[in-house]
Amino acid sequence: MSAHRILVVDDEPDIRKVVERSLARDPTFTIRCCASGEAALAEAADWAPHLILLDVMMPRMDGPTTLARLRTNPATADIPVVFLTARARSEELEYVATLRANGAIAKPFEPAALREAVRGHLRAAPPAAERDAERLDMATPEEVERFRQRLRTDAATLKDMQAALQRDARTFAARDEFWTVVHRLAGAAGLYGFDQVSAVAATLDRTIREWRDDAGASAVAHGLAALLAEIDRSMRDAMVL
Repeated sequence: MSAHRILVVDDEPDIRKVVERSLARDPTFTIRCCASGEAALAEAADWAPHLILLDVMMPRMDGPTTLARLRTNPATADIPVVFLTARARSEELEYVATLRANGAIAKPFEPAALREAVRGHLRAAPPAAERDAERLDMATPEEVERFRQRLRTDAATLKDMQAALQRDARTFAARDEFWTVVHRLAGAAGLYGFDQVSAVAATLDRTIREWRDDAGASAVAHGLAALLAEIDRSMRDAMVL
């Protein structure tokens, strides 16, 4: 039984054919191919490959855009992605390193060298059994959608509190409720793919607990505005997936 699932994403049929034939020489690999970034997003979420080989230059949705979408979906966020690039100059590789990819393989390539490079990236990734167990622990799409609905409710609550703070921070009576909403977001948002919401909420959580005077109230107001902006941005990004 094959141990590793490899997803190859390239808009060139000839490249897909060569990569698939080269990798098929290793009996521990199972290979699937996609011709576009859009198809790769669906295939990766459904098949949970252990490694994705992703072409940098593709029409409509290029490699970097596809990678960004993969990283925002909890089901695919941790899958190692290695770019296939025909421009393996040092500046190109430095650019790839900024995109949260796990590496790059230059085209053209020797079949044996390609297989060895893929094996190396798989060795650097968590073992297959561990990866599959992690996937089972992830939130389901239904759970993510329920949390997205909760984010909308929490955002509305926080906007009401923002208005009360702006009227008079000294008479703000809902401080405990305010802290509870923020504290829960800090703990839960990252579990459902909203990592930045969690990080901003955690900062505001600390600011609320340290709130003692007018300067603290100003910091809380600033942090609340940042959290609401981040929730809005994250919700908009989620809608385009």
